[in-house]
Parts: sequence; C-alpha cells; structure tokens
Amino acid sequence: MLGLLYNMPREELIAQLYDGLVLLVLGMGTVFVFLVLLIFATKIMSKLCMGNANHPANAKAKPEAAASAASAAKTMAAAPAGDDAAVAAAIAAAYDKSRN
Repeated sequence: MLGLLYNMPREELIAQLYDGLVLLVLGMGTVFVFLVLLIFATKIMSKLCMGNANHPANAKAKPEAAASAASAAKTMAAAPAGDDAAVAAAIAAAYDKSRN
C-alpha cells in the first residue's frame, strides 16, 4: 500500500488528500448539524408534552394521586412483612409522589 503512495505523483497525492479532507469535513458537518437539530426537536417536543400539565384533565388526576399515595402508605404500614400487594402499592405511591 505504501508503495503505491511512493509511486504516485506529488500533485495527485495532494489532490487526493485534499478531496479526502473535504469529504471528512462535509460528513462530520452533516452529522453535527443533524445532531443539533435532533436536540432542538427533542426539547421542543418535551415542552409540548409538558405544556399539557395545566390541562383540566390532568388537574383532576393530581388530588387522586395524593389520595392514592396516602392510602398506600397506610396499607404498607399495616401490612405484614411478606405482603407483595402492599409493597407494590407503596412503590406505586412513591412513584406517583416523585412525579408530582
């Protein structure tokens, strides 16, 4: 392989290296621009989805989640050590509480 480079005229070698460098910059630039657009699109979609938190349908769910968390905490306190349903209810209550 190196023998081919030694036998190639200098001008042709420089032209090929230049073409390779141009392809490198174009390829990496394309990937960079795509990733930047992907980040902005993700942020916009996140804001659109989170913007629905003030929707009336979502406002009704918050008091129910608090009541569910309180009842699950009471159930867990009164449950025996091996009760899997109480553990699942406590995990769900903690998850709901962390989201609100």
